[in-house]
Amino acid sequence: MQESVILLLNKDRGISSNKAANKVKYLLGANKAGHLGTLDVLGEGLLPITLNKATKLFDYFLGKNKEYETIFKFGQTSPTLDLEGPLSNEDSTLDLSTEDVIKILPLFIGKHQQMPPQYSAKKVNGQKAYNLARKGQDVSLKPKLIEIYKLELINKIEKNTFQFRVSCSSGTFIRSLCRDMASKLSTCGVMQRIIRTKCGKFNLEDAFTIQEIENGNYKLINPDVIFDEKRLDIDEVQYKNLCNGVMISCLKGDYKVYYKNQFLGIGHANEENKLKLSLRLF
Repeated sequence: MQESVILLLNKDRGISSNKAANKVKYLLGANKAGHLGTLDVLGEGLLPITLNKATKLFDYFLGKNKEYETIFKFGQTSPTLDLEGPLSNEDSTLDLSTEDVIKILPLFIGKHQQMPPQYSAKKVNGQKAYNLARKGQDVSLKPKLIEIYKLELINKIEKNTFQFRVSCSSGTFIRSLCRDMASKLSTCGVMQRIIRTKCGKFNLEDAFTIQEIENGNYKLINPDVIFDEKRLDIDEVQYKNLCNGVMISCLKGDYKVYYKNQFLGIGHANEENKLKLSLRLF
C-alpha cells in the first residue's frame, strides 16, 4: 500500500496507541504508520491512524479539540489515577448525590492551569514521567494551560460512580480532571473508563475496529479533509516546478494544492505571490 491516507481506528482498551498503529500498518501493508493523539493503554475509542507520508500530519493535528465519555468513581483512587495502579481502600462513609456533583461542574468550564498526572508521558529531563514514577523517583511536573468547553453529567451509575461527557482542548488529562473534581468534593477519585468520541473533525461512529479491518471492512480518508484552506489546482509545469523545489506564482494566501485531483499538500504564497509547499505528501 503506497497511499498517504488516514484510517479511523476504534481502539480497544489494553493496547497502546503505538501498537495499535503498527497493527494497522501490518494489516494494510503500509510502509509507515503513526497516530494523531495518544490514547492511554486503558483508553478506548477514536484513534486516527496516519499511513505512509500522512504521518507528517502530526504537527498539523496536534492542537485539535477532543471529546470523551468517562466514568469517575469518587472516594477511591490509585497512584496512576486510573485502574492501572493499585486502588486505595474505599471511603465507605462517602455518599455523593447527583446534585453534589452538578454543583461543581461550572467550576471546571473555561481555561485552567492543569497539573498532569505523575504517571504520564510528559518528559522530565528527557525521560517520561511514568518511568521515573515507577522507579519511585520524585517527578517535578509543571501545570499546563488547558480549556474545557463542556462538562456534562450523563448518568449516576452506582454509589459515588458517575459518567461524564467532556469536550476539551488538546493536552487535557481526563485523569487529572477526575482528581481535581474529587478535590472540590473533598474526597479522592479514580477514572474507571475513558472513551474518545471525537478528535478534531473525526467521530467515533465513523471508526473501525481491528476485527473489521482484518475482515476488509474499512474506509480510508484523504488527508485533505482536516484542512480548511482554499483549493488550488495546478498544471503540469507548476507540478514539475514544485517537485524540483521551485516556487510557483500564486496570489498570497494558504492553499490545499492539487494536481490532477491528487492532494499534494499545503502551500503558502508569500508577499511576492510565490508559493511553496509547507507540507508535502507526494
